[in-house]
Amino acid sequence: MELATILGIILGFGGLATGFAIEKGNFAALLGISPMFIVFGGTLGAVMTQYTLKDILHLPAFLKEAILKPKGGSSELKNLIEVIVALAEKARREGILSLEMDITGQLSDAKYDPMLKKGVRLMVDGTEPELIKDMMENEIYIYEHQKKTAVGVFEAAGGFSPTMGIIGTVMGLIQVLGNMSNPDDLAKSVALAFIATLYGVSFANLVYLPLAGKLKGKMQKEILQKELLQAAILSIQSGENPRILREKLEVFIHE
Repeated sequence: MELATILGIILGFGGLATGFAIEKGNFAALLGISPMFIVFGGTLGAVMTQYTLKDILHLPAFLKEAILKPKGGSSELKNLIEVIVALAEKARREGILSLEMDITGQLSDAKYDPMLKKGVRLMVDGTEPELIKDMMENEIYIYEHQKKTAVGVFEAAGGFSPTMGIIGTVMGLIQVLGNMSNPDDLAKSVALAFIATLYGVSFANLVYLPLAGKLKGKMQKEILQKELLQAAILSIQSGENPRILREKLEVFIHE
């Protein structure tokens, strides 16, 4: 689990709450049912209008992905390189067909990207290098497109949320100005109207946009790992020296 995501959200809202408490604010005054419906309901409705229902139903999965630890860290890449170099040494010593046992063996482990297993299978089947390259590039493209959808959902929510907050505030002020007969409730009504803006801006900047940035960073790391696998498969198929292959793949760690 990526604790920075959870701790960041807690620290962000905690900082706001602490500052409000220092000014001796009343936390009960920050709770408003109508602003919640306007901001969160309006934001969800706007995002649903922009994206498909299928994308919206994947929101729990997108949230889970943002919280989980990203793949493609330097330690994981180092371990992956060791596995790849071992495969290259075996292929050079015994031939590419000797890797067939690894497909159903260690490469079937869930900790490895399925793209590695697929690439080795294509090599064993005697697929042409250009075709392998094209297939892997297509897979990377499709993967990137899917991940950009997750990023886009949260970026859209981050854009709509402050606007919905302003709409909620304007609606509240309209109601206040339309009922000036009771001056005692005027200040309370104005304060309630501005709660919508608070909800919209705070959730956009402390939840939606940071989650979008987190998913974008994870996507870039995982794409880098897939590009490493693509380079590795093509090098193994061409019979490249395992030592040279190691040096070539270690560049991805520095990137």
